[in-house]
Amino acid sequence: MASQADRVIAVLRAGHDDLTAKVAAFTADDLAKPSGASDWDVSQVLSHLGSGAEINLAILESGIAGSTPPDGDFNKGVWAKWDNATRQERADWVVTANEALVRRFEALDAEERESVRITYAWMPAPVDVAAAGTMRLNEFALHAWDVAVAFETAATVDAAAASLLLGQAAHMFGWLAKPEQLDGKTATLAVEITDVPETFGLTLGPEIALAAAPADPDGTLRLPAETWLRLVTGRLKPEFTPASVKLDGPLSLDDLRRVFPGF
Repeated sequence: MASQADRVIAVLRAGHDDLTAKVAAFTADDLAKPSGASDWDVSQVLSHLGSGAEINLAILESGIAGSTPPDGDFNKGVWAKWDNATRQERADWVVTANEALVRRFEALDAEERESVRITYAWMPAPVDVAAAGTMRLNEFALHAWDVAVAFETAATVDAAAASLLLGQAAHMFGWLAKPEQLDGKTATLAVEITDVPETFGLTLGPEIALAAAPADPDGTLRLPAETWLRLVTGRLKPEFTPASVKLDGPLSLDDLRRVFPGF
């Protein structure tokens, strides 16, 4: 039976192969197009993915070896290299860098996928391979959408990735959510994920939090898993919002967009 680490690594591979095929067809004009990430062109998103792959690989290798992970100076050096690269170099390098990271995950045997612990400077404790892979998948899937939406406004986050990432949102609310944008409004919404399916509560007030499905919600938000992920990461502008999204109650989608402005 496939473990959680197995499932995450398989989706990382599928996502990499899909992005590689897209990048191979990009022209110079394509790489200069505005992406779904504010203030970044397509090549800059690829730069972020590529530098992230190099840094994540170094962190993963330190976890496998049981050694100290690279420090901030290492990260700064990686970022500087990618920042100073041409658009075409970023497109070429991202394929190589992300392939190396995915292959290293794939090379872990079943015992390593259970036993290896990876240390991140911003995490309170080391995490297992499934968690490390999920964090990378969160970054990869959302930024792959940033690339895809430059060419197709109806682009969606990969469905397999979205189903694995549903539980990540709650961990990001501390820095994603902006409760001050509610201007004193409060509400508890039932969030119905229409394609998994799953239902939970979203409490909106001085603190933004997920909760158990409320018995008597103030309103209901119905949307697919990938659309939920895009909402809470600031990727659900009106022009990118599918007609399947439904919200009733005291708040509007624009209210939620202000609460979740993205990064």
